[in-house]
Amino acid sequence: MRQYPAAWLKGQSRGEAIAGELRLRIVEGTLKLGDVLSENKIAADFGTSRSPVREALKALSNEGLIRLERMGAVVQGLSAHDIAELYDVRYLIESFAQQRLASSCTPDLIASLRHRIDRMRIAAKYADIAEFAWLDFQFHDGLIAAAGHARIARLWDSIRHVVLTVMLLTTEEIFGDGADRLERVVAKHEAIADALESGEEVRIAGVVRDYFADSSKTLRSTWS
Repeated sequence: MRQYPAAWLKGQSRGEAIAGELRLRIVEGTLKLGDVLSENKIAADFGTSRSPVREALKALSNEGLIRLERMGAVVQGLSAHDIAELYDVRYLIESFAQQRLASSCTPDLIASLRHRIDRMRIAAKYADIAEFAWLDFQFHDGLIAAAGHARIARLWDSIRHVVLTVMLLTTEEIFGDGADRLERVVAKHEAIADALESGEEVRIAGVVRDYFADSSKTLRSTWS
């Protein structure tokens, strides 16, 4: 069974860490639709009290991954259709955020994006799947934060943890396809940075559309 990357747990509460591990198990299918989760068993498995377990289950319920009932938490799962809808929402958020940045993208933001791209190449070189996925996520997370739109930020916050988990699983598949595929992924991020630096709205819209069209193919391959 996959383990939630330890590096991703830095600064997280015990409840957030438990939520991360359970979220990974649900998204990858180890915990299946209809499975019942017991607070007592989870607390025993993680060597903790029930309080952080309740925190974790509440977070997963808010994300739609489980349903809280008197008998316990029932796994809702994440189907291929659910993931497609998740990425529809992500596309709407990111296309809005990047269009908003067309006239306000600072040199510091571009430098930050390019720094993450350089680190992605290093992670690819050393076959560090978790680091590559984390940098990929930070790249997009940083763009949405830089857009400076509070309601979009709240909408993003409601799906960001599930998106990160999906990214980890799709990144595993991408690494399995070899160095050329990884370089194409990095190049897609360079295209985003180049478009934002140009400030051309039509170019930005096209790059975002192409990025998500390609991501959709990867999702279908992973969850087919």
